[in-house]
Amino acid sequence: MGLRRSERGSATLETVVLWPAVFLLIFGIVHAGLWFHARNVALSAAREGARAASVDGGSGGAERAADFLASTTDDSVLRVRDIREAAGTDVVTVTVIGSSTTLIPGWRVDVSQTATAPIRRWSDP
Repeated sequence: MGLRRSERGSATLETVVLWPAVFLLIFGIVHAGLWFHARNVALSAAREGARAASVDGGSGGAERAADFLASTTDDSVLRVRDIREAAGTDVVTVTVIGSSTTLIPGWRVDVSQTATAPIRRWSDP
């Protein structure tokens, strides 16, 4: 059973329409995975910095977060623009700000993660 004359080329047309949508879906999934991974790396660095500052009286968190990032990842996952540390009377907050890797040149996807920890104070009994 052959194709009718009016259906000639329909498979080619369907392929031309379908494959760009499939590629867009695949690239979207990969891009979302890259962003999610960069977000997790930034959060881990912020938590590590907050933990270190918590034990050290509320200072040194930004340096510890930068050390953590330098030892665990490179610029291919997360491009860090700023690491901020703010200490109050009882808590310290570390924020890691950067951008994730993208598949589209010139497009920047921002990532910002914050972690807060109580400042531990040691006292003699």
